[in-house]
Amino acid sequence: MHPVKRVVLATVGVILLLVGLALLVLPGPGLLLVLAGLIVLGRAVPAVSRFEAPVRVRAMQATEASVASPWRIAWSVLAGLALIAAGIVWGARLFPRLPFGGWSTGSSLILSGTILLGLIVWSYRRVNATRPRD
Repeated sequence: MHPVKRVVLATVGVILLLVGLALLVLPGPGLLLVLAGLIVLGRAVPAVSRFEAPVRVRAMQATEASVASPWRIAWSVLAGLALIAAGIVWGARLFPRLPFGGWSTGSSLILSGTILLGLIVWSYRRVNATRPRD
């Protein structure tokens, strides 16, 4: 592999991994971003690939659990919509005393909510595509 390509892949992988680690405690799809970071980083540094399988198993278990019941889906959708609404409130500075007001915070909340809603759709399709039909 060309050294420049290896550096670019390693950089993107590390960024995805760090953002994923942050999102493990913040609202967002942390485990899936950790997995994405490990996959990309594993292409640049093959020794990292050995960590991919256990994280993939756990991420897919979390994916299945997130759409296991209609209630979980409903709460997840509400959480995504709440993140988007909070982003609009923060971005528009509707309440001036909110900390870190502005569109930098608001846009990250809106992005997190949008990603969450997208992952719910993806998870639902993935889980229902693998289920046997009656």
